[in-house]
Amino acid sequence: MSGAAASAAGIGVVVYASTNIDDLLILAVFFADPRVHVAAVIAGRFIGLAALVLASAAAALLALAIPPGWIALLGLVPLFLGLRALRALRAGRDEDERAPANLDAKGRNGFAAQAFTVAGVTLANGGDNLGVYIPLFATAPAAIPVYVAAFAVMTLAWCALGYLLVNNPLVGDQVRRYGAVALPIVLIALGVYILSGAIALVR
Repeated sequence: MSGAAASAAGIGVVVYASTNIDDLLILAVFFADPRVHVAAVIAGRFIGLAALVLASAAAALLALAIPPGWIALLGLVPLFLGLRALRALRAGRDEDERAPANLDAKGRNGFAAQAFTVAGVTLANGGDNLGVYIPLFATAPAAIPVYVAAFAVMTLAWCALGYLLVNNPLVGDQVRRYGAVALPIVLIALGVYILSGAIALVR
């Protein structure tokens, strides 16, 4: 690897880590829900990342700027998913206790839905990613492939960290115990937080 490529890879690692710290908690909450496939979380994370990278590269190469207020409207995605998960949790708590095997079957059948749910949350929480990736790509278009490779490696690392957090003997039991309850709360809070940036549209 040349010095320029190594430098770009290092920049990619730092940029990814700085723009995805909050996603560690979200990944851990997904991993903690026994109804969600581990592979679906990883696949969804990569789908969301790919969409963010493609959008950022297109905007950078076309010299487009996406207004922050419009990006903030993506907060509707986790808000909707959180409200739906909360309603399902309240309606199905007794049913889940009586028929855990049926719940597991639903989880297997819903792999694609789970993956796209994770991807949707990744996209909705990607406003800061777009804000950093677009100027980064615009500054050095030739380094985009190196940045993408670094982001892919960091995505695997992030998924591993989130999974290890859930399976940590000190905190894993608590995370798994409350993961199903925490997921809708985290999604709703995330949606409201992201939507707060859309206030600029009404000013």
